[in-house]
Amino acid sequence: MSFVVNDRWKLYLKGLGKSLLLTVGALALGIVIGVVISIVRTAHDQKRSGEDKISAGLSVGNAICQLYTTIIRGTPMMVQLMIMGFVVFASSRNMQGVAILALGINSGAYVSEIIRSGIMSIDPGQMEAGRSLGMGYGTVMKEVILPQAIKNILPALGNELITLFKDTSLVSVIGMTELTKVARDIQARTYLPMMPYLGIALMYLVVVIIMTWLLGKLERRMRRSDRR
Repeated sequence: MSFVVNDRWKLYLKGLGKSLLLTVGALALGIVIGVVISIVRTAHDQKRSGEDKISAGLSVGNAICQLYTTIIRGTPMMVQLMIMGFVVFASSRNMQGVAILALGINSGAYVSEIIRSGIMSIDPGQMEAGRSLGMGYGTVMKEVILPQAIKNILPALGNELITLFKDTSLVSVIGMTELTKVARDIQARTYLPMMPYLGIALMYLVVVIIMTWLLGKLERRMRRSDRR
């Protein structure tokens, strides 16, 4: 009963809305960061494998991208949130923006590797063919390589979306109220932990099931468009 009395279900729905908002914002930021990093690293690797001269700017950019992915993937998400919330943006009151930034930066490191693996799965001959037709590297990447890579990496991106949604439960450590924080607050007031925590577990599960179903439909639709 502690889940529904006194209109507490409205608090849970509001918390769920915040969690979904964080997920969408962080994933959008993560994809932008991931695309940029994957293109820089792929360009560097392709030039090195082709024994072309690598510019100093590209070498520095690749080194920065490698350092970024190493640090982000090598440290816990909760620690990154606390550094962003209590050190970098200690004076900020916009905890939602801080949370989206921290989650997005974390997601970007993983998305970059997902996209890079998708790009590397495409036959290198397609890049060479595009360049031989007079197309620039960026044009070939945008018009030819990335559309094919996205189809290959869609399942992995879907997994990242689901992981990111569940990771929003960690933002309560910097004081933001989302689904998990709502359950903790209600448990602290009622001293009844079972229903709040079982309730949010069920809510997380239902949302993940819906996400998985939608992603499955998207994958099947893209496969049908390939056969045509």
